[in-house]
Amino acid sequence: MKLSIITINRNNAAGLEKTMCSVVSQTFKEFEYVVIDGASTDGSVEVIKKYESQFANLKWVSERDKGIYNAMNKGIRMASGDYIQILNSADCLASNEVTEQMMAELERQGNPSILYGNMVKCFPDGRKMVDKCFAGQEITMLGMFTGTLNHDPAYSRRDLFEKYGYYDESLKIVSDWKWYLEAIILGGEQPQYIDMDVTLFDMTGISETNKELDKEERKQVLGQLFPKAILTDYEKYAFPIDQVKRLQRHSWAYKMVWFLERCLFKLEKAKRKRTKISKYE
Repeated sequence: MKLSIITINRNNAAGLEKTMCSVVSQTFKEFEYVVIDGASTDGSVEVIKKYESQFANLKWVSERDKGIYNAMNKGIRMASGDYIQILNSADCLASNEVTEQMMAELERQGNPSILYGNMVKCFPDGRKMVDKCFAGQEITMLGMFTGTLNHDPAYSRRDLFEKYGYYDESLKIVSDWKWYLEAIILGGEQPQYIDMDVTLFDMTGISETNKELDKEERKQVLGQLFPKAILTDYEKYAFPIDQVKRLQRHSWAYKMVWFLERCLFKLEKAKRKRTKISKYE
């Protein structure tokens, strides 16, 4: 198998059916589908059995796990595809042709270590927002410090998990971000991009609690992976740098700020010069 699609589920039968329906409807059929269910008691197993005969290559298990990343790691170990896509319960593939298009893009780009596309965020009120992530731009430490690479619309080569390790199961929410840090920033992997909507991401479960835990765990991971001397500068200057990038999109605003900064710099320089002269008089 060239591709393994992995779905993680626990007590979300309706979401699981939506996901499985989108996967089974793909025009490209030569992939392996792995479903990891966390011993659900809401009829999720019945959903899996309902669609089981419609997949040529389906592996599934329903048993207790130690959390979402433990379940993901279980799915990766069960998978035999050269590439891994993790499509969690309630998330869907953006169209029936998207897998076929992604597989063709893998070939066209020479089988990169990571290929990613766009993730469409679907909000409970019906709004949709296309998240292009890095949109093909170089992924730097600053970019990963303030953002992440979405895992839903990404195909990651399976052997990368042998090279960089599996997801850190001690984390609850940012283990995939940590894995990308290790593979891309520390390991030098070069993800490739296609400007295409790949997945529909269900935003129902996103809450302020998730956001706070995200911040706490990111801080913990950064402290583990990078020296304090490096992190101090990122913590101090990451936001101002992002502000400058936003200003650069509007030339008139950027020129105004640039002119003001130059005036302040010259005033400070003149002040230092006067202080130096008075010191030696």
